[in-house]
Amino acid sequence: MTVAAPPKTKHNLKLIYQKPESLTDSPTHYCPGCTHGVAHRLVAEVLDEMGLREKAIGIAPVGCAVLAYEYFNIDGVEAAHGRAPAMATGIKRVLPDRVVFTYQGDGDLASIGMAEILHAAGRGERITVIFINNAIYGMTGGQMAPTTLPEQVTTSSPRGRDVATQGFPIRMSEILAQMDGAAYVVRRSLHDPNNIRKAKKAIRLAFEAQVRGLGFAMVELLSTCPTNWGMTPIEAMNWVRDHMVPAFPLGDYKVAPELQKLRV
Repeated sequence: MTVAAPPKTKHNLKLIYQKPESLTDSPTHYCPGCTHGVAHRLVAEVLDEMGLREKAIGIAPVGCAVLAYEYFNIDGVEAAHGRAPAMATGIKRVLPDRVVFTYQGDGDLASIGMAEILHAAGRGERITVIFINNAIYGMTGGQMAPTTLPEQVTTSSPRGRDVATQGFPIRMSEILAQMDGAAYVVRRSLHDPNNIRKAKKAIRLAFEAQVRGLGFAMVELLSTCPTNWGMTPIEAMNWVRDHMVPAFPLGDYKVAPELQKLRV
């Protein structure tokens, strides 16, 4: 029995979703459920939509994002641990027409790189910082980070973070928003679609601040680390919602007047 092939039909299909040009085809090394990949995608989409790919230079220091230059289809360099803001400062001053951004984790930015990020913001360096806060050292084995929550268990705080001896989490957005040179400092999260959409808008404004020469800009993104948290991806997303968001409130901590009207 011969079965006739279905009739061919013409469809006017419009492609509305594809891999951003600012991402390469390289598979990432991130663990399942890690939201580094989501953050990469958002940055790449913004660079494409703003027509900045050919002008962009990304800087990734040591940490989980150490291979970011293999994933972004742009010029990229690697900095020593914590020193990305210093390298970004030099590149931006030598090449002021380029769009320069750092991509840093919490152990990098808020610990060994604390001096660099504070002084870059204080000087009002016209760079953009994408700050991934997952409350732990990811690549090196899950140790306590400056952002680790009270009582949170890590490999270096197996009984949970004791604030009496180990101090409290450091809230970088609140600190950097106090710097006169900061033009745009906000905190967003990547734990659900609604917040991911808000994160993308924030990343766009952070690059807009640089394009307009307004000063230092940083977007802090609450992120997951299922492997080192010992959770499934879904459990990790819920943990961000239930524990990290209360500890690190989402919101706009500083927005230059020139950017106020662009917030939609």
